[in-house]
Amino acid sequence: MSFLKSLGTDSALLSVFRKFPETARPLLDYHELVMRAPSPFSAGERELIAAYVSGINGCDYCHGVHTVTAEQFGVPEGLLVAALTDLDGSPVDSKMKPVLRYVGKLTRTPSRMTEADAEAVYAAGWEEKALHDAVLVCALFNFMNRMVEGLGVEASPDYFGVSGKRLHDGGYTGLAKLLT
Repeated sequence: MSFLKSLGTDSALLSVFRKFPETARPLLDYHELVMRAPSPFSAGERELIAAYVSGINGCDYCHGVHTVTAEQFGVPEGLLVAALTDLDGSPVDSKMKPVLRYVGKLTRTPSRMTEADAEAVYAAGWEEKALHDAVLVCALFNFMNRMVEGLGVEASPDYFGVSGKRLHDGGYTGLAKLLT
């Protein structure tokens, strides 16, 4: 149920984007840069980060959509639930665990980030560009989680499947094309 009364009760985020294209277009352009431009992380790994951050925030909409999107890119089904339940005991790749720990801490307690947190990411074999990109995905999805929750955007698991496939197949540029 959207808090924007003009959109109706079954409006997804795409409805908000269509109502406010002047802010949606640059936001989707930024999504495309952060989530699909060349990066040390694959698109699936970035979607994993997005879904993980959204899960920490309890944003069911973003967590649902980006879990499906990550799975469309090859992230094993159930991996995100396992990571959110027990990251250390989960089957997340050992190189990704420090990245998820980092974005988890950045999401929960941003003022407590330390150089040691970054060093754990570097020790796993990631370079500065990877840390930069992980922080951008984390920041973007903390923003999106607040936007979605603040506007009361909700959807069913059926919609997560449709949206996740759409993001996999067309990226965020493809989503922007639906605004017209």
